[in-house]
Amino acid sequence: MRGGAITSDQMYRIEENGHTAIGMKRFLMMENAGHGISDFVAAKFKSLKGKKVVAVCGTGNNGGDGLVAVRHLAGYGAKTSVILLGSPSDVKSEEARLNWGIVEKMDSIEIIFGKEVSDAVRRKILSADIILDGIFGTGIKRDISDPHASAIDAINRSKAYVLAIDVPSGLDPNTGSIHDRAVRADATITFHRMKKGLATKAARKFTGPVHVERIGIPPEAERGVL
Repeated sequence: MRGGAITSDQMYRIEENGHTAIGMKRFLMMENAGHGISDFVAAKFKSLKGKKVVAVCGTGNNGGDGLVAVRHLAGYGAKTSVILLGSPSDVKSEEARLNWGIVEKMDSIEIIFGKEVSDAVRRKILSADIILDGIFGTGIKRDISDPHASAIDAINRSKAYVLAIDVPSGLDPNTGSIHDRAVRADATITFHRMKKGLATKAARKFTGPVHVERIGIPPEAERGVL
């Protein structure tokens, strides 16, 4: 299966092997993922000075990847904002909390958080030049409620360049089917390997071109999984 597409469960097990058996910790994977996102955006736009970059983040590790990316993009002179769909106390993992703590200390990043999408948040999304979709990762297996549903709707109404992190939020990573609604991305950056759902014909109108970014997971972490 070298180079083949994998399921979300296989990816979780590969990450777990990398983290526990080999010592390639998840916060290193998150840093590499976020750096890869920022490199992708910087290569796409050449100059980011003054560009309005909005990272719409959930409270899981997908949002954590977005936090790392926006930290790097702030260094390019972009006007960066983070919209956290929830409370900082809801941020789930240690590595995502670590990155939230860093972003909180950065004057160069505007931070908005809450459990509803206000008119001001909608305006922020609609006025963006570049949107990072970090709402849901590969774990979504349910219909989508607010504030996530309203955020997805606002992203889809925007004229921004939308980059989906790992998978477009709302798209099933294993089948390519849609849970209720999904982000329509201009491109998707997924990590380590292609996910099976992203490779389906049904997913194409939501993913745009898919780029696979290596995040430092050793090939040994795949043993016993693939």
